[in-house]
Amino acid sequence: MGLLPSPPNAHALFVMLLTVVALILFTREKIALESSSLMVLMGLAIGFELFPFQTSSGVLHAVDFFQGFGHEALIAVCALMIAGQGIVRTGALEPVGRVLARLWKINPSISLLLTLVVSAFISAFINNVPVVVLFLPILIHVSLRTNTPASSVLMPMGFATLLGGTATTIGTSTNLLVVSVAAEMGLKRMGMFDFLAPAVIAGVAGIIYLWLIAPRIIPRREQPLANTSPRVFTAHLSILAGSPAEGKALHQVIKQTDGAMKVKSVERGPDNYMMPLPSIVLQEGDHLVIQDTPGRLKEFEKLLKGTLYPEDSEDNPVDDEHPLKAEDQQIAEVVVVEGSFLQRRTLSEVRFAELYRLIILAIHRAGKHMETAFDEIGDIRLKSGDVLLVQGPREQIASLKKEKDFLILDATTDLPFARKAPVALLIMAGIVVASALGILPIAISAPCGALLMILAGCLGWRDATNALSAQVILIVAASLALGVALLKTGGADYLARIFMIFAGDASPGFVIGGLMLLMGILTNIVSNNAAAVIGTPIAVSIAAQMGQPPEAFVLAVLFGANMSYATPMAYKTNLLVMNAGQYKFNDFLRIGVPLVLIQWAVLSWLLPLLYGIK
Repeated sequence: MGLLPSPPNAHALFVMLLTVVALILFTREKIALESSSLMVLMGLAIGFELFPFQTSSGVLHAVDFFQGFGHEALIAVCALMIAGQGIVRTGALEPVGRVLARLWKINPSISLLLTLVVSAFISAFINNVPVVVLFLPILIHVSLRTNTPASSVLMPMGFATLLGGTATTIGTSTNLLVVSVAAEMGLKRMGMFDFLAPAVIAGVAGIIYLWLIAPRIIPRREQPLANTSPRVFTAHLSILAGSPAEGKALHQVIKQTDGAMKVKSVERGPDNYMMPLPSIVLQEGDHLVIQDTPGRLKEFEKLLKGTLYPEDSEDNPVDDEHPLKAEDQQIAEVVVVEGSFLQRRTLSEVRFAELYRLIILAIHRAGKHMETAFDEIGDIRLKSGDVLLVQGPREQIASLKKEKDFLILDATTDLPFARKAPVALLIMAGIVVASALGILPIAISAPCGALLMILAGCLGWRDATNALSAQVILIVAASLALGVALLKTGGADYLARIFMIFAGDASPGFVIGGLMLLMGILTNIVSNNAAAVIGTPIAVSIAAQMGQPPEAFVLAVLFGANMSYATPMAYKTNLLVMNAGQYKFNDFLRIGVPLVLIQWAVLSWLLPLLYGIK
């Protein structure tokens, strides 16, 4: 091991320390990622404004760190998010899903392979979130029909979309950032398919693992849809003579149940319904129309010493021979997807129950079942990936499936095919072709495609703005600012020297593998975009110090930053899959770590071979 290089200047040291702080902040669940990103940006801006840094080309101004908001990579990322939303809104990919759903009935094993290949292929050109949203209900429905655990297929499908995203420059925002930052540092700009060969070879190895091995080692998780309890029922509670409720105001009676009883109306005489005003005085023979779980309804019956009747029959009291029934009711799971109007809002704020005439039974978050009182659920601020367990009339659940602001996991009906779908597909193909042939750079073709989506009626401006993620925008801008600061202050060069000292006299191929593994670990703990933007200038510096072509080192960062398989928080689709499949954190370690090692081993061998590293 060689001697440590001379200490970096004060500005470089400050940037490196801020980078460490940023990586810690990005892992804090209690601090919004948007807040963390803005804190990092303001830390850089204030620090360099108070203490200017002189570079060879002039003073590095604080305002320079805000240029990431106008960076071509961020423009392309935002435009592709909008274009992807056009694909979702028109249901353009849903015919593919329907075909695969039919094939599952014929041969599940081959159908799983086709699902993995198709989802990976689509994700090479479209953000993988809508791809996962498309396949989740199909795979869950198939698993329920075939009595196979959904947990054995959902995670492999989610990981297949991540594998496919590494194949092109537009597959993920991470790819766009690495390619753009490397181009700014003087490297020849990579074309859309320039690293297709290593991505496909490594992807094939990964898909074989996900097809043949992963389903056999994933623990069986019970699908929550298989258990339809707790159900909520509407019933009539008759007020009898001598009941504690007789002669009392309604609000006093509700207070006797500790405020838990939900009264929809009061029936005084046949079909004579009255508003449940708090001041109404209850009389013998009144019927309280109440709604709750069977256990709670029987509890109210006991407390108020009344008689409980089913809603559709007042001749037979509720007992073992005459249980409560909900023949027209269905249970469904509603997933809050990225860009949904439910995101970061509470159900009470959006009046979800009143708007859709549904009862919210429970909420699942990050694999945890958070069953709580119905009123409390309405006050929980929702996040992307949350799953709501709802109950309502059959026709309401059916109409809910037509909404595009969330995903219904209980997919019992054919998915709709919009007439604008061919137009959306044609526009997306135009974006890809224009960029691939060099007619227009992706930063131009993507915004043009997004505008065409809107003008053609594939989506509206509300849909377009909902597709934009403040989280993605801010973390990309903050990551770009950190990358600029590391590069300009010499911090990236210093970190590259430290890396080289620890590598010792190792071969360039070994260094590429070590750099990729470092990025793979980092991306599963913090943001993949942050890992990519910080790692790219370091990779270029390492290549320069070793006198090697930089492309293989840059791709080591790109592929390593995309290895988001080992933790559920590594990528947003992991959270969607985690909730839908009821996975635990350890399930991602069990399945994701071997996939990381497979990708790392294959690419560590391929990159030096393909790019002439000796």
